[in-house]
Amino acid sequence: METLIKIGQLLLSLSILIVLHELGHFVFARLFKTRVEKFYLFFNPWFSLFKVKKGETEYGIGWLPLGGYVKISGMIDESMDKEALKKPAQPYEFRSKPSWQRLLIMLGGVIMNLVLAFVIYSFILFAWGDTYLPTKNMEGGIWVTDSIINETIGLQTGDKIISIDNEHPERFTHVFRKMIKGETILVNRNGKDTLLNIPRDFAGILSTSKLKGAGGLISPRFPFVVAEFVDSSGNKNAGLLPKDRFIKINGIELKYFDQYKFALDTLRGKSAIFTVNRGTENLDFELSVNDKGQLGIYYAGLGELEKLGYITFKNINYSFLQSIPAGFNYAKFQLLEYIDDFKLILDFKSGAHKGLGGFGAIGKLFPATWDWHSFWTITAFLSIMLAFLNVLPIPALDGGHVAFLAYEMITGRKPGEKFLEYAQIVGMILLLFLVLYANGNDIYRWIMGL
Repeated sequence: METLIKIGQLLLSLSILIVLHELGHFVFARLFKTRVEKFYLFFNPWFSLFKVKKGETEYGIGWLPLGGYVKISGMIDESMDKEALKKPAQPYEFRSKPSWQRLLIMLGGVIMNLVLAFVIYSFILFAWGDTYLPTKNMEGGIWVTDSIINETIGLQTGDKIISIDNEHPERFTHVFRKMIKGETILVNRNGKDTLLNIPRDFAGILSTSKLKGAGGLISPRFPFVVAEFVDSSGNKNAGLLPKDRFIKINGIELKYFDQYKFALDTLRGKSAIFTVNRGTENLDFELSVNDKGQLGIYYAGLGELEKLGYITFKNINYSFLQSIPAGFNYAKFQLLEYIDDFKLILDFKSGAHKGLGGFGAIGKLFPATWDWHSFWTITAFLSIMLAFLNVLPIPALDGGHVAFLAYEMITGRKPGEKFLEYAQIVGMILLLFLVLYANGNDIYRWIMGL
C-alpha cells in the first residue's frame, strides 16, 4: 500500500507539472496566433489512451509517462514531423513569427513552472506557515545515525554544528544539504571547537554506500519519551504511561534516545531497572529487553516532543499578503540551491553524478502516507527542477531552441532547417541516454540494496 501511495503522489505531481509546463507553451503560442496541433500529457508513440479534437488542437493522454508535449505548427520538435516544413511558411506557423515571439513561446513552459513554484510556496506558507528546528536550539547536538558520517567526515554524536564553510546553517534541515557541497565543518565537541574536513567526493561516497541511518544520516538528539506500546510488547502492562521520559538504566543516567538505543543493544534478552520521570516523580520499572534490543515501545517524535516542551521549533505565520513575497524568496532560494546541486553533478571529482536518479529516486521523495503539505512542497521543488533542466542549452529541450533563437537574434541569421533537424536528433539521443542512466542508477541501487 505504501508503494501505491508513493506512485499515486508521483503520477499526480508529474501530471500537474507536465500539463502546466505545456500550458505555458500553449498560452504564448495562442497569444501570438500560432497554431497548436497537439497538446498531450505523456507521450503517445503508436497510440493514445485518450484523445479529443477541439478546434485546431488535438488534446490527449499518452501511455508513456516520460513527459508531455505540445506540437506547434512550423516547428521542428520531438515529433520530427518534417513534411510541413517542405511547404511555404504560413502566417499561423511558428517559423513565421518574429524571433521575440518565438522566444516567449519556447520559454513559456519554464516561466509557468517558476510561477507555479512561487504560487505553491506562497500558499503553503499562508496555509501552514513555516516551522523549522533552528540549529542553535539543538542543545544536545546531533545524533550520527550512520557510521559513514563518522568514517568520512569524523562527525560524532553530540557534536554541535557551528558553521559549514564559515556559514552558520540557520535550519537543521539545511545542515546536510550544505555538508554535501561543503569543504569544512566547524563543530563544538565537549566544549571545544573542532574543524573537520569534508571529502570532495563525499556525495559520491554516499551514493555508492549501503546507508543504515533510518530517515537520514544525522538527526537532532532527543530524549526517550513514551508515545505508545507495540501490541506484542512484553512491557505493555509494566505500568509505564505515555509521556513518561526515561532518565536512567540500572541507576546510570542517560539523557538521549541514542544512548538508550546503544544500551538496549547490550541488554538483549535481559531485564533491567529503568527509571522514568513522570511529572514531579521519578519511578522505577523492571522492563524486559527482547532479542532485538527493543522494549516494544514507540518513542515520541519531534512534533510530540515540541508539544511537551523538550524541543523548541520556530514557527512563523504569514498573512495572505505576507505569503506572496515570502513565497517568492523561498522559490528563489530553492532555485539557487538546485543550481549549486547541478554544479556539483558536473564536477566529476565530487562523484555526485553517481547519485543521479530517475523516477524511482523521485518517487522516494514522497512520504508513505498521503500528506498534502509534503505533496505540495515536493511538487513545488520538482517544478523548479523541471524549469531549470528545461532551460539547459541542449537540443530537444526548451533551452536548446532558446539558444538557437538567441543566435538568430544576435546574428540576424536563422540556423538551417537541416541543422535544426540533426540537432534535434542529437538532443533526443542525449536525453534518452540521460534517462536510461538515471533510471539505471535507480535499478543498480535497488539491486545492491543502496
